[in-house]
Amino acid sequence: MDAAITFVELRRLFRESGVTAAGATPSDFDPPRAGAGGLFAISRGLLQAAEIGEDLVAGNVVAAEGRTNFVEAIHEFQTGDLDASLLEILCCNGCIMGAGMSGDVPLFRRRRRVSGYVRERLRHNGEARKAALDFADLDLACVYTADDQRLAPPAEDEIRQILARMGKIAPADELNCGACGYDSCREHAVAVLKGLAESEMCLPYTIEQLRTTITQLGLSNEQLVNAQAALMQSEKLASMGQLAAGVAHEVNNPLGVVLMYAHLLLDEFGGDPKMRDDLTMIAEQADRCKKIVAGLLHFSRQNRAVIEPVDLPALAARTVKALRLPDGVAVRLSGELADPMVEADADQIAQVLTNLITNAVAAMNEKGTLGLECRDDGPRVELIVSDTGCGIPRENLPKVFEPFFTTKQIGKGTGLGLAITYGIVKMHNGDIRVESNADPKAGPTGTAFTVTLPRKGQQP
Repeated sequence: MDAAITFVELRRLFRESGVTAAGATPSDFDPPRAGAGGLFAISRGLLQAAEIGEDLVAGNVVAAEGRTNFVEAIHEFQTGDLDASLLEILCCNGCIMGAGMSGDVPLFRRRRRVSGYVRERLRHNGEARKAALDFADLDLACVYTADDQRLAPPAEDEIRQILARMGKIAPADELNCGACGYDSCREHAVAVLKGLAESEMCLPYTIEQLRTTITQLGLSNEQLVNAQAALMQSEKLASMGQLAAGVAHEVNNPLGVVLMYAHLLLDEFGGDPKMRDDLTMIAEQADRCKKIVAGLLHFSRQNRAVIEPVDLPALAARTVKALRLPDGVAVRLSGELADPMVEADADQIAQVLTNLITNAVAAMNEKGTLGLECRDDGPRVELIVSDTGCGIPRENLPKVFEPFFTTKQIGKGTGLGLAITYGIVKMHNGDIRVESNADPKAGPTGTAFTVTLPRKGQQP
């Protein structure tokens, strides 16, 4: 035999060669023709073609078909449980339902077609018998030599390792679903060790691997999105910092002159009510410009963090106490850290807290509950500043860390506080995120800023 192909491959060969049934000339098979031998493709067809009867009383002939039955028949024959002289065993339900078959024709319709063809051939039974006589002297005897190809059974430890690799740690994990083509998970593991199968043939294992991969991809995608957002924010802050530094230095000198002369004029003409009001307005606006310029310089300044051990809960408590909050604001300190010490720049973290607390008090209109919570997050620590204020509208959330963005009234803020806070947190290799609700229908309004810092500080 030079080659064996399936019907799927045969049809593909016809298709690629341009061979069609309509374009072919009808012809019969080359002689000698099979006659009843055409029944070989059907279960028990061999017995009928050889005119051997399966006598259920005598039990000397046994026919078995199917992937499970034929193996069981061989095992029972080997142990002597079957007192039979002949076994007809087929792994498939006849060759008509064997591996590599194509089409969706059901089993018994295929049997009927084969039976009809053989019935037609038997009308010319004499031709088949004549052919058999012509080849009567053909020696079909075969000599077989034992050449055992069976692989040695693997050790129990090796089997357990393969099962564990497929997520089958306990016996309850062995579902024995048969999706891999083996009757049990153990048989599949043995086949893997023998190189006859792969772990990926286990459907539950493959599904779990797919689920893990999807989870990892989702996490990687989320990290990538966060990294892209952080990179865009950093680039924006860097550009704004360069611009702010140049503008602040250029404006600071003439602004100082305006401010100085405004106060001199106030001292000299402060007694005149009309002059006093105008000069007071000039001085106040100049002072406001001074604060804005100071904020610009602070925003653009590339400070280097001085990393040292800091008791974070104690720092939060000191910062709140130093701010002297309005009487209408209640402070709620909560959370206990397994280790209260973190490595950070105490002054800069205090500035972060000051900015967040100041914004929270303003959002509550000096009346509400200010919350400060410290909690562990593995190798990192979270510091949460929350309020019960009006909340931040959803459309403004992506812009809260942008320089000069503010929702406060004119003269109430510069829009640099959260941008500076963002820069300090990133300088500490940390992260800051915000959650807020401004819709009373959706629940209590308020905002929570979560600052995440590594316990082990790193010099930026």
